[in-house]
Amino acid sequence: MSTHAVTNQVPPLPEANTLTTQPALAEGLRRWADDAAYRQVEELGVRAGSDEARAWAVQANEFEPRLRTHSPRGERADEVEFHPAWHELMRVAVGAGLTAEPWTAPTGTGAHVRRAAGFLAWSENEQGHLCPVSMTYAAAPALAANPALAAGWVPQLASRDYDFGLRPVATKRGAVAGMGMTEKQGGSDVRANTTRAVATPGGPLGGGDTYRLTGHKWFCSAPMSDAFLVLAQTDAGVGCFLVPRVLEDGERNPFALQRLKDKLGNRSNASSEVELNGTWGVRVGDEGRGIRTILDMVAATRLDCILGSASTMRAALVRAIHHARHRSAFGALLVDQPLMQNVLADLALEVEAATTLALRLAHAVDEGDTALSRLGVAVGKYWVCKRTSPMVAEALECLGGNGYVEENGLARLYREAPLNSIWEGSGNVNALDVLRAVAREPMAVEAFRKEVQLGAGHSAVLDAAIDRVDDVVRYAAEPGAAVGARSVVEHLAVTLQASLLVRHAPSEVSEAFVASRLGGGHGATFGTLEAGLAASSARALVDRAWAG
Repeated sequence: MSTHAVTNQVPPLPEANTLTTQPALAEGLRRWADDAAYRQVEELGVRAGSDEARAWAVQANEFEPRLRTHSPRGERADEVEFHPAWHELMRVAVGAGLTAEPWTAPTGTGAHVRRAAGFLAWSENEQGHLCPVSMTYAAAPALAANPALAAGWVPQLASRDYDFGLRPVATKRGAVAGMGMTEKQGGSDVRANTTRAVATPGGPLGGGDTYRLTGHKWFCSAPMSDAFLVLAQTDAGVGCFLVPRVLEDGERNPFALQRLKDKLGNRSNASSEVELNGTWGVRVGDEGRGIRTILDMVAATRLDCILGSASTMRAALVRAIHHARHRSAFGALLVDQPLMQNVLADLALEVEAATTLALRLAHAVDEGDTALSRLGVAVGKYWVCKRTSPMVAEALECLGGNGYVEENGLARLYREAPLNSIWEGSGNVNALDVLRAVAREPMAVEAFRKEVQLGAGHSAVLDAAIDRVDDVVRYAAEPGAAVGARSVVEHLAVTLQASLLVRHAPSEVSEAFVASRLGGGHGATFGTLEAGLAASSARALVDRAWAG
């Protein structure tokens, strides 16, 4: 005998194209790329929003990577085993050109915007596997410091063929790259690294000067990658080296996986501790200039941190809106209730601002505008990643207790939310990097100033914020400015986002963003848009945010 009827429960999230149901992403892709790019991402969006891909995401996180240190005969194996769902996710991501392919396209072709939009659309489904995808994308500009080495590796890193397994790169259809920078004693302070690299001419690797590395790496993600960009000390200072897992003759390069990290989130992706013992590497860039060399890689992975965080917020928002459209309380659907509309609209503003900023920065990379991308990426990485945790927490709360259980995916997003704010430099590291750029790179400051000035004339509030950029820049260049670095970055980031939205978003979006983020029309939490603004625009903002 049934004890009760099940009513007022939200149906499963329907299949939906993650591009076409997100106007801010679709419009940005059309703005900064061509029709061919749009068609590619549209196809990927169908895959991302499918039940099949969602099942892969669940499986890849429930059945976590397993470390196999030794073979049955007691020999070192140092391999990580993944669930088949992980390989399906990787196969789609690599096959969609989300790795290094844009670096092989001419400047101005929209290749990086196409890839950024694809990254946003695809990673809405699952975030962990995008770590090796991102590092593979980012390895190409660093390898450019050694053209001979790049000639052998970049075509493999740019390939659309996913070819898993440790074999010589020349025998593979495609390759994946990782990075090894941080160590136990230093973390982000890589100048404190103790791993040593000793020049050893005539080693078993082509493409440049060979070295043997001895030491450890404390956080080495995607350890089954084909090669890693590794920092190590030389007599001339910190150097950068390409370290393959397998040597050209098929022998394994010493690369001992000590253990996998037991992480808060990002569970589908293996992150390891590695010991190097006479491990062969090829120098990338000048000896002693390794930090400068690998910064090109870091800049690209920081852009992906912005993309990944924007996508994580979008995934959380979709689940919150879906719930509100189907759940009733106190006699009405949640989505029809004014306070819930205020919350959802506020979250939608955050997602659209992050998405538009991310695509604009990818467009700067496409155009070769290194001045704007230098400062813009550092600013955006700090702000967008920092906003993700409170935003996802608020979206989870929209579901109440249903958001706190695993089945709907929000719990996984909540564990994922802090990640990008930590990787590639935590908040303080990024804020201080912005101060360095302001003090030392006047061309970056001028490019940033010109970009925000394009939004002038929209409103007195935004004009005042744009005018204040000069004051903030002057302060940032002063001795002792470090204590206020976060405030500097916050103003630069929000002003840049507002300038972009007044040019590229509907008026109800841009006006609400300017009023709430710059005009004082907002409280300390999401859902505190001014009453008049919320009453007039909230429902339109919610409907735009997920046109599904």
